[in-house]
Amino acid sequence: MSRSRSPRSEKPARAVAPWVRTRLRTAPWAAASLASLVLATAYLAAALPRAMDAYETEGLRHDIRTAAPRNSVLELTAEPPGLELDLPVREAGLAPAVLRKQRDEARALLPEPLRTDPEQTVHGLRTVKRVDGLDPWLPRPDGISPELVLSSPSGLKEHTALREGRLPAGTARAPEAVVTVKTAEALHLKPGSVVHVPGRVSAEPIALTVTGIVEPRSPESPYWAVEPLLRTPVLAPLVGDEIKYYWQGALLLSPTSAPAVLSTTGEPEVFFRYLPTVGHLTGRDADRLGAALDSAAGGPDLVRLRQVVGPTGALTTELDSIVDSYGSMRGAIEPVVAVAVFGIGAVAAVVLAMTGGLFVARRDSELALIRSRGASLTGIGLRLLGETSAVAVPAAALALGLAVVTVRGPDGGSGGTPLLPSVLAASAVALVAMLVLPLRAVVVHRRPRLHGGRDDLLTARPSRRRTVVELTLLVLAVGAVASLRLRGTGDSGDHLVSAAPVLVGLIAAMVLVRIYPLPLRWAARPARRLRGAVGPLALARAGRTSSAGTLPLLALVLALTTAAFGGSVLAGVADARDRAALLATGADARIDGTVEWTPLPAGLTEAVRGTAGVRDVAPLQIEYGVSLPSPHSTSAQPMSSALVGVEPDSYTRLARRTGFGPFPAALLASTGKGGKEVAADTERVLPAIASPSVAERLGGEPQEVVTAAGVFRVKVVAVRSNTPALSGADFLLVNGADLTHRANTALLVTGPEGGAALRAAVRAKSDDLLVSMRTEERAGYVDSPLQSGAERMYLGAIGAGAGFAVVAVLLSLMQSAPERTTLLARLRTMGLTRAQGRRLLGLEALPQAVLAAIGGTLVGWATVPLLAPGIDLFRLALATTPGFAPLDSAPLRADPWSLVVPAIAVVLITAVAAAGQAWWAGRRGSIKELRAGDAR
Repeated sequence: MSRSRSPRSEKPARAVAPWVRTRLRTAPWAAASLASLVLATAYLAAALPRAMDAYETEGLRHDIRTAAPRNSVLELTAEPPGLELDLPVREAGLAPAVLRKQRDEARALLPEPLRTDPEQTVHGLRTVKRVDGLDPWLPRPDGISPELVLSSPSGLKEHTALREGRLPAGTARAPEAVVTVKTAEALHLKPGSVVHVPGRVSAEPIALTVTGIVEPRSPESPYWAVEPLLRTPVLAPLVGDEIKYYWQGALLLSPTSAPAVLSTTGEPEVFFRYLPTVGHLTGRDADRLGAALDSAAGGPDLVRLRQVVGPTGALTTELDSIVDSYGSMRGAIEPVVAVAVFGIGAVAAVVLAMTGGLFVARRDSELALIRSRGASLTGIGLRLLGETSAVAVPAAALALGLAVVTVRGPDGGSGGTPLLPSVLAASAVALVAMLVLPLRAVVVHRRPRLHGGRDDLLTARPSRRRTVVELTLLVLAVGAVASLRLRGTGDSGDHLVSAAPVLVGLIAAMVLVRIYPLPLRWAARPARRLRGAVGPLALARAGRTSSAGTLPLLALVLALTTAAFGGSVLAGVADARDRAALLATGADARIDGTVEWTPLPAGLTEAVRGTAGVRDVAPLQIEYGVSLPSPHSTSAQPMSSALVGVEPDSYTRLARRTGFGPFPAALLASTGKGGKEVAADTERVLPAIASPSVAERLGGEPQEVVTAAGVFRVKVVAVRSNTPALSGADFLLVNGADLTHRANTALLVTGPEGGAALRAAVRAKSDDLLVSMRTEERAGYVDSPLQSGAERMYLGAIGAGAGFAVVAVLLSLMQSAPERTTLLARLRTMGLTRAQGRRLLGLEALPQAVLAAIGGTLVGWATVPLLAPGIDLFRLALATTPGFAPLDSAPLRADPWSLVVPAIAVVLITAVAAAGQAWWAGRRGSIKELRAGDAR
């Protein structure tokens, strides 16, 4: 008896095995490869914003932390209670408890993100104008009374160690003070000394009793460093008809004695000093910090602060200048880093697209069969999207977690680092990896087909859409390059400018794809006359490479362009630092006095020449401020220059080595008239080499100059824009043997790497000489984490680009591996040997790699000079601003090693990978590839 069907049985049967699970189990290695690529790419993408935020944060903290305390502190000052009040009321307003309360209230009103260290907060009363010490027993070197600062800083007990006597107590009527050890020694003070200073109201002076002598704890701490006079007296000059000297010092009053300052002539003021903390700051707080400082110095927050300390309250600090300098450096470095970020991002996107193309090619017959049996494009796309999502999403999530764990902020934590940019970056990578396979499959199989036709560059014809896209990219590239050359990288928000190298590489890759088959086909014609079939066959197949080879070529060209540009940036930075250090010292080492015109001790030159590592020594006699005559007009503005007496042979060798104004030694040939015996001969003419402005001043005729080295005439025989002896100054070089009074003042030393042996040799002769090393000067130019962080970014971009280039090569070979294996199996049936098969596969793979290497090298070489006018590496190379360094600019220059080495590496990697593929194909049997009916 037949059973009647229920309505439920008419529904389609549920799939026995889900599509995604079945596909992942069928091809686990493909899924693992995609997951690995997504993991690496998403990790780089997620780590990038965190790394940038980390070095920007460390840069801001470093700049504030390493600034001099007197520049970084916030100082809130106000006038004491007014004269219209009775003296007891004024004194009550300066009581320690009142000042402490004002200090805490004002500190609480400082706007975010300003935070201060309560342990380093200081308040008190001090004199703005120094007062005279009236006692006759006080030291007066030139008959001038010492001037004293009266200050009552809080926390005196915590920041000093008592050496003699006791700490001050006292009152407004009987004030007491202490002095530091150095002040006591200089001013002849001791416990019990009474110092009298002028009074404001009465003619009777104010008596201050010294109760003790203290030693500052941590003299370099902000407590003492902001006002060094509090701990160390100064013998100051008084410039008049003649220079006279007098002492400046400080008396440290107790808080209870502070009101006594009101009765002096020292113009007292109340001060509250706050030291900012940096542990909570991030690079993103720079703008907020600048706005907060502006508001506290002259905005709404200053109004609130005045409600606490009085209507005359004012906040002063140099912290805003520090923040502005940081912002200026970050603004100069960010666009340069953005170029590397765009480059590596473009290479990663192309490699992900290649991965999708590989998967589509491997499953072409499967998808064509499904499509021919009625599957919809939507169904195929959604199922493929499910496959890639199951692999890409977990891999991207894992990469995001690894980036959060491994890339932390400067303090070792990740609380201050924003997570959203990393999430967006990892999501973008996952999205690209998810969509590449479905979209390519939908485009390729938009129409059902029984089997794939030929897909090579011989039959492929560029469509109109492709032509429009290429022309659009060409216009964008031209516009970006023109904008970069005209405006530079100063506009950090213009991403089109930062993408200029990528667009140039993209256009070059498209041009290479268009012309790629032609030279191979031209080379194939004469190759037919050669013996053997391997060469002609390899060239013929290379000329018919699959049209999908566009992506590998694009990836390689972009990777090589990025590597060349990044290498040129790093090389330009290193070259600028080397040149700036060499300009500052003039040689590998420089020995001179700490004061101008300090003669070198006898025997020093010979001792330096005998030091290990020294190859050459150039002695100099430098005299600064030599007045230059004007042959054209007696009313010309005064002009001075440095006179440099040199030893021509050693100095010309140094000039040639450094490249700073080289000249033939014969130009400064000795006249034979030198020394004290010819002092009366003021008409002798010395040949001289001058800087351009000095040469213009002196003209072409001999001119008389009056110097400490003698009176003589000079004639300019050559002009040089720079010279090793001086950096950025006008100069006049003469032969030192022709000077009347010979005394070497500097030595330029070539050869030594370290300064220990050289300094030991110099100290053996004198302790008053300074040894400057080029290597130490160079190290000083890397002063900010912003610089080192940006350099690490470029190194990482170059490394990541190299890695993606290797992946691109492997993906390209893997995509054509089945076809090559089948061809090799069929050719073996015709007598092809294993060695010939290996040569065939190697020769077939090399043309595209060689083309990419040549194209990438040429594009990189052309991109650097094309974009160089718009890129200045000065702030990235030197930790200062133009005008405060020996160099005024650091232009971008092409680095030959960065151009050639990556290109050669690409060719070698391709050759090794092709050889490995041929070896593996030779070990396998050919039964599978020779099956009847195989569509391949």
